Amino acid sequence: MDTIKISTAQNIDIEYEIAGLGERIAARCIDLAGFIVLYFLSVIIGLIASIGLSGLSFYVALIAFLILFVFYDLVCELFMNGQTFGKKALRIKVISLDGAQPTFGQYIFRWLFRMVDFGIPFGWGVVALVSVVVTKNHQRVGDILAKTTLIKTRPRTQIENVAFSFTLPDEYQPIFKEVLHLNDRDIELVYEVLTSYYQTGNPQLIYTMTGKIKEHILTTIPAGMNELQFLETVMKDYKHLTSNLG
Repeated sequence: MDTIKISTAQNIDIEYEIAGLGERIAARCIDLAGFIVLYFLSVIIGLIASIGLSGLSFYVALIAFLILFVFYDLVCELFMNGQTFGKKALRIKVISLDGAQPTFGQYIFRWLFRMVDFGIPFGWGVVALVSVVVTKNHQRVGDILAKTTLIKTRPRTQIENVAFSFTLPDEYQPIFKEVLHLNDRDIELVYEVLTSYYQTGNPQLIYTMTGKIKEHILTTIPAGMNELQFLETVMKDYKHLTSNLG
């Protein structure tokens, strides 16, 4: 499973899975299905307009469709946070290899080289297919030149996994009731940080996450409790308090 590190709004590096060939193809098929529907609508509208107005109306409708088809990916990715409607449905998005949001220039590079990746002279997508399969970060030619790739927008850890990661005794008493100011995404992030710490032993992850949580819920660490124990307690308290809310 190939991953890439993305810096979150809390300045914590979390690994996301790189979107594979299957997700890319499925997203593209959804987009193309939408264009097939739009094409027939354009033809119907053009024919109706040509009857009531002039013969030019038919060609105007087709030209409008072609313009939409050509600029669709660029406009969507620019204004939909790196996604088209197909990518959004598959929960994948364009991201820069350094973990940042792609720049305007990077989006332009991806769009310009669509002709190489998907153009008729290059085998209707064969170049993109081969490139995604053989490159480390599953990049088509446009991605390689733009230094971008596609990631799955969900982190590897979901709240459903977190909820069953530990069992609390019936008599458990929460320490930090302020954790109710957190949400499921915050707890997913804490769990990711703890998991990364257990695997790498990097204490900076714990210190940074602890600082963010303390600032968010406006609390302090009691005497005798270290930062690691604090985050573990936050997890337990959140599970206990939110389960009782139901």
